[in-house]
Amino acid sequence: MSAAERRTPTRDEQRAGSLALRRVLAVGAGVLLLDQLTKRLVVGSIERGERIEVLPVLDLTYVRNEGVAFSSFSGQPWIVGLLVVGALSALTFWFLRNRTVKLAWLAAGMLAGGAIGNVLDRVVEGAVIDFLKPPRWPAFNLADMAIVGGMILLVVVVELDNRRTTAAEGRPETRAQRG
Repeated sequence: MSAAERRTPTRDEQRAGSLALRRVLAVGAGVLLLDQLTKRLVVGSIERGERIEVLPVLDLTYVRNEGVAFSSFSGQPWIVGLLVVGALSALTFWFLRNRTVKLAWLAAGMLAGGAIGNVLDRVVEGAVIDFLKPPRWPAFNLADMAIVGGMILLVVVVELDNRRTTAAEGRPETRAQRG
């Protein structure tokens, strides 16, 4: 972007960006707090490996996951650490450039809170504590739910913003060519 294309944000844009940053911190802290609280409740009340049926489609259990995403990279903490640092760095960079995009704060807060919750487990416990177990699916936790929900919301937010800016600029939408 050239100097001529850059402009100083308006006072309203600055306020919106500041509010979005506070919202990210609040959502991230809320996700982190709920995640850690539920994990402590599980560790204090369920034996490791025990299963308690809550619903026909959901058991409570207590398992430890040393990897990421279905135990990938288990036993390789430096790879897990690099992946998490890279993802949080990319998220922070993206959010700081897009903090006035509608609901970007919610997606970023969910992703950051979930990632930090699982990193905190790795540092304190040596592994992530998972406790929600549907049939024929690996166990997961609230941080994982926030990460998945945050990613889905992020994709929707980016796509809707792209459509909005494309329409505002009066140019046809561009789609990636396959093949």
